[in-house]
Amino acid sequence: MTTWNVCIVGAGKIGHMIAEFLHRSPNYTVTLADADLGNLTRAQKMGFNVIQADAGDAEALAVSLQGFDAVVSAAPFFLTPTIAAAAKQAGAHYFDLTEDVAATDAVRKLAEGAATAFMPQCGLAPGFVGIAGASLAAEFDTLDTLSLRVGALPLYPTNALKYNLTWSTDGLINEYCNPCDVIEDGKVIKAAPLEDLDLISVDGTDYECFNTSGGLGTLTETLAGRARRVSYRTIRYPGHCEIIKMLLHDLRLSSRRDLLRDVFETALPRTDQDVVLIFCTATGWIGGEYREKSFINKSMAQESGGRVWGAIQITTASGVCGVMDLMRMGKLPSAGFVRQEQVALSDFMATEFGSNYGRGAVTGMVAAA
Repeated sequence: MTTWNVCIVGAGKIGHMIAEFLHRSPNYTVTLADADLGNLTRAQKMGFNVIQADAGDAEALAVSLQGFDAVVSAAPFFLTPTIAAAAKQAGAHYFDLTEDVAATDAVRKLAEGAATAFMPQCGLAPGFVGIAGASLAAEFDTLDTLSLRVGALPLYPTNALKYNLTWSTDGLINEYCNPCDVIEDGKVIKAAPLEDLDLISVDGTDYECFNTSGGLGTLTETLAGRARRVSYRTIRYPGHCEIIKMLLHDLRLSSRRDLLRDVFETALPRTDQDVVLIFCTATGWIGGEYREKSFINKSMAQESGGRVWGAIQITTASGVCGVMDLMRMGKLPSAGFVRQEQVALSDFMATEFGSNYGRGAVTGMVAAA
């Protein structure tokens, strides 16, 4: 089986986590690319190969990417189209973590007629949750509803929002502000973010969940006409949504995203003491009976390579590394646009990276009695 030479564009925290996972495997050689010399110096000290490259210049970046089998974008979402274009020019397979719908549309266009594969949205949500959701949907003869819920939460909430920063602030704001793709009555429509508030309980802890953008990936296209209702909601501790609505609507910060970003970055500390909760539920008909099934996974922060990595970093990095491994093994298409729902959950969990989800405190399919 072949060994892949992989370039990760973006040497920040998630780029390092992806690099560490791949570096441990005998099936990959890894290089980190970034324009920031400070990021590259830290990467070199950790033993990684590095190259300095400007992710905003597709032509120059394509030169730097020559000779790589695969490129992973761990850069901000607005750089996605440029990095994908450079990967195509260099003849490399392309993967990213973006939840941004417009960026994914740009990648889809680049994939048309490409000799290599383009697989965006490979993190947690979108990403692994789409794999789990599609697997859950496939259990039914006729699917009625599919509800995907995901949250990256602090283990020890201390502020009024009951939230700490664990991921990209820009990505978080996009999820809270942008329209949400859902399926209602079998048709794909746009729903307002922060609506459809619901309450759930897992292991004795209460949570709320509400509409946010981007988490379904391409599932709405795949399941349109096949399910009555499909939705994605973000999980938070109770009370979070009401405060976010006040900030976005009453204080009108939805139209001042730069200011909102400054507020979040200034007021909310980052933490690696986090938990990632996945709670997916489907209803439909099996053998003539109306049934319900759920997929639940709870992942915690872990120590790796002498340091503690947050659950969101581990689950996100595992998502992209797992699907890359399946493509390397020939279990996914090697050209054109590839969707998360084309990945078999059992195949993903069997990879050396997918097994990180298997370490969840709660994991697996649960059928209602």
